[in-house]
Amino acid sequence: MTKKALICGISGQDGAYLAQLLIQKGYQVAGTSRDAQMCSFRNLELLGIKEQIQLESMALNDFRSVLQILMKTEPDEVYNLAGQSSVGLSFDLPVETLESIATGTLNLLEAIRFTHRPIKFYSAGSSECFGDIGVEAADENTPFRPRSPYGVAKSTAFWQVANYREAYNIFACSGILFNHESPLRPRRFVTQKIIDRVIDIAQEKEQLLSLGNINISRDWGWAPEYVEAMYLTLQHDRPEDFVIATGVSYKLEDFVACAFAYFDLDWQKYVRCDRTLLRPTDLAFSQGNPQKAKQILGWEAQYKMPDVVRGMIEAKLQISSAI
Repeated sequence: MTKKALICGISGQDGAYLAQLLIQKGYQVAGTSRDAQMCSFRNLELLGIKEQIQLESMALNDFRSVLQILMKTEPDEVYNLAGQSSVGLSFDLPVETLESIATGTLNLLEAIRFTHRPIKFYSAGSSECFGDIGVEAADENTPFRPRSPYGVAKSTAFWQVANYREAYNIFACSGILFNHESPLRPRRFVTQKIIDRVIDIAQEKEQLLSLGNINISRDWGWAPEYVEAMYLTLQHDRPEDFVIATGVSYKLEDFVACAFAYFDLDWQKYVRCDRTLLRPTDLAFSQGNPQKAKQILGWEAQYKMPDVVRGMIEAKLQISSAI
């Protein structure tokens, strides 16, 4: 029997790559956005898979809407990648962030319980749940101390998943993903902003790159690899939570330097600090320990930060040359 998957938030970076992976594995894939008729689904078009997906409108904060789509699509697996996805924006939109992530996750879990069907559920967690961890790599047992509205919302969703797993015996899992990038990232994310501006500077279309705190350290991975970890999480014989990361952390300054070095440019000539871009609170250091995923799922990141930067630049140049 062909498996069916429902991807909530299919228009985003992770949703598009996950849909591509599942189609390659022979799944029937359905995907949702708040308004499927108005959404462009540009990422699905870029990957050439839009016509292979059943697209539906669903409001995650509306239980009736969620239940209707579950009944209509009858999925074997549900991947919840939806919700407000920007840490920086969450400081400006804390209520929307909490509702779209926490309430949306709760509605999906409750709808799955209501259907009485053996649906496997994956929830997109985040390294932002951990907050400041000093210089230690976070694993599945590291306490949560979130320092952003986004991190608070993701922490709430994580414990909702754990509660439904234990209370109702639902196959529900969280993947605690550290930063992962790709050419499909929106420009509001600093990594894509850096790549776009560096290319413009190299082509003499721009002269400066303005950034906030470049001393923060992050564990950056490659999004197409991370969606494979999502898939493997639901293929495991029992529901568990997994940290998904490269296990290596770099400063944002290193990311910037690597991008400029691709064009043989000295980053210090072009970068300036803009204090208006600083967040109310930010994590100084973030790094994951993915040993559990390696031991149990057989998953290990192949791309580290320099590979990610190169991949994003080359994809952007390829797209530009094709236009």
